[in-house]
Amino acid sequence: MYTLPTIRIVEVLRYIAPLREGGSLPAIAEADDEFKYVLKFRGAGQGVKALIAELIGWHIAKALEIPIPELVFANLEEGFGRAEPDEEIQDLLKASRGLNLGLHFLSQALTFDPAIFTVDATLASKIVWLDAFLMNVDRTSRNTNMLIWRKELWLIDNGASLYFHHTWDNWKEQSEKPFIQIKDHVLLPEATELVATNTFAKQVLTDDLLRAITNTIPEDWLQWPDVDAPAQDLRDIYFQFLQNRLIHSDNFLKAATDARK
Repeated sequence: MYTLPTIRIVEVLRYIAPLREGGSLPAIAEADDEFKYVLKFRGAGQGVKALIAELIGWHIAKALEIPIPELVFANLEEGFGRAEPDEEIQDLLKASRGLNLGLHFLSQALTFDPAIFTVDATLASKIVWLDAFLMNVDRTSRNTNMLIWRKELWLIDNGASLYFHHTWDNWKEQSEKPFIQIKDHVLLPEATELVATNTFAKQVLTDDLLRAITNTIPEDWLQWPDVDAPAQDLRDIYFQFLQNRLIHSDNFLKAATDARK
C-alpha cells in the first residue's frame, strides 16, 4: 500500500537565476539544507492555484510510481530579494513571501526529446493516464516538461493541471469530461498499456489517499479573493473532483485510446 510522503519545509537562502523559459518565472534557488531547487512562486501569474495543481500532481505521480524530483515547501521570509536588481523579479519575490514550492534541481539534466530518447510502454502509459486524469494541457512535443537525468526519465511541472479551478463553479461537469487535448501528448504513441494503467491507478488511488493528498494543501493557499468559501470547503471540492474523475475514468481513457488510433 502506498504511503503518503511527508513534504519537508525549507528556508530559501539565495536566489540564483530565473528560468525564463517558464511562463511563471520559476527560478533556481538555494535553501538552508544546502540543496538547490527549482522554485515555483505563489506570486506568479496563476498564483497559488498553479502551486495546488503542482502539489496534487506530484503526489499522484509518486503514487503511480512515476519518477519525479523531491518536492518541498519553500519559505520566503519577509525582505527576501530586496537586493535583486531586476525590478520584475523583485516584485515577484515580494509577492511570494510565505510558502512556495520547490522541486529538487537535477543538475546537468537534459530536456526530454522524443526524437532522441525512447520511453517504455508502462511508464509512457502512466504519464499519459496521469495527464488525462489531471487535465494537464502542457506535455506536448513543443514543451515536454520531462527531463533525462542519469539515463532515466523524470517528470516535472504539473502546474497547468486541474484547470477547472480557474472557473471553479462547473467542477462536477469538468470532472466527467473526456480530455480531448490528450491527442497532442508527446508520449501518446508509446502509451500502449492505458487499460492496464487505469486498473492499476484505480487500485492505488483510494478515497483515503485522495483525501490525504488534498489535506496537504496549505491553509493560506485556499484564501482566494474571487471565491467566498472556507478553506476546508475548497479542499472538499478538490477531493470530490478527483474522486468523481476517477469514477468516470472510462471517459478520458476512451478519448486517449481513440486518439492513439
